[in-house]
Amino acid sequence: MTTITHTGRRYFLGLLGGTALIGAVPGIALAADKTTTASGFKPDLEIELRAAPDQVGIWSGRPTSVWRYQAKVMKGDAHAVTTLPESYLGPIIRVHKGTKIRIHFYNDLPQASVVHWHGLIVPEVMDGHPRYAIPPGGKYLYEFEVGNRAGTYWFHPHPHGHTGEQVYGGLAGLFIVTDDEERALKLPDGERDVALVIQDRSFTRDNQLRYTGGGQGMGGMMGRMNGFTGDQILVNGHPDYTLTAERKPYRLRFLNGSNSRIYKLAWDDGSPFTVIGTDGGLLAAPVSRPYVTLAPAERIELWVDFSSRKAGEELTLRSLSFPVSGGGGMMGGGMMGGMMGGGGSGLANGAEFSVLKVKVGKGVAQAEKLPERLSIIAAVTPQQAGNFKSPRIFSVTAGRMQWGLNGRVFEMEEVADDEIVKLGTTEVWQLENEATMGMMGGMPHPIHVHGVQYRILERSVHPAAMSGWSSLSAGFVDEGWKDTVLVMPGERVQLLLRFNNYPGLFVYHCHNLEHEDMGMMRNFQIKA
Repeated sequence: MTTITHTGRRYFLGLLGGTALIGAVPGIALAADKTTTASGFKPDLEIELRAAPDQVGIWSGRPTSVWRYQAKVMKGDAHAVTTLPESYLGPIIRVHKGTKIRIHFYNDLPQASVVHWHGLIVPEVMDGHPRYAIPPGGKYLYEFEVGNRAGTYWFHPHPHGHTGEQVYGGLAGLFIVTDDEERALKLPDGERDVALVIQDRSFTRDNQLRYTGGGQGMGGMMGRMNGFTGDQILVNGHPDYTLTAERKPYRLRFLNGSNSRIYKLAWDDGSPFTVIGTDGGLLAAPVSRPYVTLAPAERIELWVDFSSRKAGEELTLRSLSFPVSGGGGMMGGGMMGGMMGGGGSGLANGAEFSVLKVKVGKGVAQAEKLPERLSIIAAVTPQQAGNFKSPRIFSVTAGRMQWGLNGRVFEMEEVADDEIVKLGTTEVWQLENEATMGMMGGMPHPIHVHGVQYRILERSVHPAAMSGWSSLSAGFVDEGWKDTVLVMPGERVQLLLRFNNYPGLFVYHCHNLEHEDMGMMRNFQIKA
């Protein structure tokens, strides 16, 4: 190892236990008109959030049937919830660290669903574990205090077996946190603080979403194995997205909201990126990258200074090409994947394409200085972990057309002995993706861990996989706190995790949503 430090399944009724859960789950809203619970929780912000079918005009002609979240403020700051204009995505929830929030979630879908607050550190019953999915017509009460640092987080469904199709249908929103440390930096805000959700989709001739991430037969199986890739790139729910920018610095927050596509983002003129934040918020200091590698569920925050651009100039953000496999295997864009349902879109995972355009306005240029220091982030070392000499190993495994973790697949409440950790401890976890040979290997896997954030300690890669790894590695941003990490074929990644927040049953999984749905997810228990 070389070490480097630093139309598919139809929607159907999935009750997952259905009404049997209503009386058992602590978060179920039994009396939605009450303003406090028995525990005395008094919210600063109270929101009604619904997941429901809708129709949105994405293309000219017939509107597209989607599933979407809609929200309204019941109590508190009316500006805490905003929408993306004419988009199936959203809403955007904006809060300050320390805000106590209550969310009344209503499931108006024809499927069971539950909401996961991706990246937020919340109690077990608020985290969106699949066992808490509520049936159609059900409701769930989320209550938690926002303890996260300022950063870009998001929320999406998490019912087992249906996450991919529900997110693909349109269910995703942003959850943006600010704090006093961030506000003191005076970073671009208002219209110069722009959230951009990148997704790929495929459509039928009458403008309806086409999903090949499931279904029966070999095509459906290959779709799940490879993950879904669409043939159209949407930003904030719009094709051919254009951002009109003033000649000033901007803060651009990117979320890869795709089911399985990886983006290798770069400006068409070769300008480097100035990165100021990742999954867990601001970095200690800005870092520069020639391009940024963004795996599903990852977020990146960029400082982009358009004051040096000419009035009327146009700039294109592209996703550059990269190899589709790392060690003799295939990804969703490979020949076999295309033939047998693994996307089959003509826009392979790893193809080059335009993501969005920026048109620079004709106003007077106004430069601003980016602070040299952004945030106080404590240094971490493996020696802080009780198991730093013998990391806990989690290996990607594959067999019989089934991805797994340590040879296991998801069971709703099953926890193995080596998946139990102690509250208040710090550990090193080693993620291994060394199934690099043959049809079943050679795929990157973005691994997300619920209930914690972590630091990336080290990456090591097998020499045979070095060429595929190096095609994306210059775009990794491993600084700062993370909740999702891309593990390339032939690679081992060491993480430092602190289990110092809440006890309970949480999940870790691949955020290629088709992989997650087929069982590449496991429980781990934080024991008090």
